[in-house]
Amino acid sequence: MNLVVGYCKDLYVWFRDGWDRFWFTPDGPETVCLLRILTGWSLFYCHLVWTYGASEFLGANGRVSVEFARHAHRPPPIEGVTDLSAFAWSHLFWLENDNWILLTNVVVLCVLACFTVGLFTRVTAVLSFLITVSFAHRTVGALYGLDQIHAFLAMYLMLAPCGERYSVDAWRKRRQQGDATLPAISTNIALRLIQIHMCIVYLFAGLGKLFGDTWWRGDALWGGFANYEYQTLDMTWTASHPLFINFLTQVTVAWEIAYIALIWNRKLRPLMLLFAVLLHLGIAVCMGMVTFGFIMVVANFAFIPSEFIRSLSKNGSRMPEGQGSGA
Repeated sequence: MNLVVGYCKDLYVWFRDGWDRFWFTPDGPETVCLLRILTGWSLFYCHLVWTYGASEFLGANGRVSVEFARHAHRPPPIEGVTDLSAFAWSHLFWLENDNWILLTNVVVLCVLACFTVGLFTRVTAVLSFLITVSFAHRTVGALYGLDQIHAFLAMYLMLAPCGERYSVDAWRKRRQQGDATLPAISTNIALRLIQIHMCIVYLFAGLGKLFGDTWWRGDALWGGFANYEYQTLDMTWTASHPLFINFLTQVTVAWEIAYIALIWNRKLRPLMLLFAVLLHLGIAVCMGMVTFGFIMVVANFAFIPSEFIRSLSKNGSRMPEGQGSGA
């Protein structure tokens, strides 16, 4: 009995200490700051594109009417249950005049630009998340994976001190106080949330593919290569190499399902990240989904340790040895 109790205590201590190390080890800001720049740039670019076509999509006679968007968020009526559709809010629900939409989008671009360069980052990070969610609620039917990745990256980045490096805020702070940035627990928590979210994204993407016969047969990628709607690079030559198509298809599924386990192994992590970069660059180059491929690569950067990014920065400040979660 004492042996069992002792084993349970040791197991509890091991789990408790591991849990604390995983979530609450202070980490440097370099990784989240790099993610801020890249995510902010992607948000700015996408909303710049929205600005050019805002009237066609969001105007009074636009393709996505306010009534359609509100109805899409309204759940089926259930007796005794309050309608929660009001929580699918968007500032664009109250804007149908083309001039007001254009003016609002200019303000949005200014906020996203400030977030990207790290100006008033604590405020603009929160506003960037709210803007991302607001546009997602308003542009129902015109969304895809890019918008989902934008949303969770913006949400987690606003929890971290993502303006402590490579930003206007950091430059102003150094001029006034010197460089006094220290590792923070909030940085590690934000990175862990992004990492776990990426694991879930890939796991469900891989498991979802198992419901399709083409993935089991190994010719699913050919369907993408042969689809002229997405084709930016002629890949039809692969029709003469079916084994190559089979190999890429099966490896993609296996990688997505295994990502949740293998990405945490420090020795295998570089290989997993390298495949992620090659996969999403392939999607960007061959299928024309450049913005989606870009933001997926950016999200994978959450697994790059801040120490590595700091070592690449010529002006990177030294931190005490042993700090950082080694994300």
